[in-house]
Amino acid sequence: MAEDQFNEALAGKHVPVLTLDNKWHRLLKEIGETKEMRRLQDELNELIKHQGKINTEEKDLKKIKNNLMSEIMKEGTGEASDRKTEKKLEESRRLINEINEKLEEYYDEMKDLPKKISEVNNQLMLLTMKQSYDVIKDNTRDIEVIGDWIKTMRMELKRKILEKQHMELVNVELYSYMQGIFGPSVVDLFDIHYDIEAERIEILARAEARREEKARQIAKEIKDAGEEAEKKEKEKENNPKEK
Repeated sequence: MAEDQFNEALAGKHVPVLTLDNKWHRLLKEIGETKEMRRLQDELNELIKHQGKINTEEKDLKKIKNNLMSEIMKEGTGEASDRKTEKKLEESRRLINEINEKLEEYYDEMKDLPKKISEVNNQLMLLTMKQSYDVIKDNTRDIEVIGDWIKTMRMELKRKILEKQHMELVNVELYSYMQGIFGPSVVDLFDIHYDIEAERIEILARAEARREEKARQIAKEIKDAGEEAEKKEKEKENNPKEK
């Protein structure tokens, strides 16, 4: 997404300050961060820190100003006014003027700070979205590769199982033929031992189980297809206009 499109999409929406958002920090652990993202984080944190400092100093200065004005009002209402009092009042007025100038500077800064914070925050969000998209894209590619590998391995596993069962059946049959031709005593010399009937029953049972499982799958597919057709037929009955 281009930056202009991104800013347009964000128009009128409340965007949290990312470095103060726990969800964003959790997201960052998953996607990682670039050098530019780190730089923007530092800049954003400095702006937020500066904003907090100004707010605190502004409150302190206003409090001092109010105290000075109260003293001026108190001294100004007195009947007698000596040189010491006048000097104190003059110093209070000077401090108030300095405070007013400082408050004016803070006021100008506070007008620009929220905009700067928003701009840096949006840049950081744009990079976060790009980084997230790149990770999702890479993961999707890997998921497809792994999925294909799993599919291939499943097919290979099925082939190997059938191959194993076929060799087992051949061994049983060969053992049976050898016993029939040469007799058990001769066959035993080759250190070959098979419970022919048990092996044959087990192999045939596995083959039968596979056939039953396949039959159940076919039956389920037929049932699901029938239910889907029946559902569509009922929808047509309930909506004559679609006929």
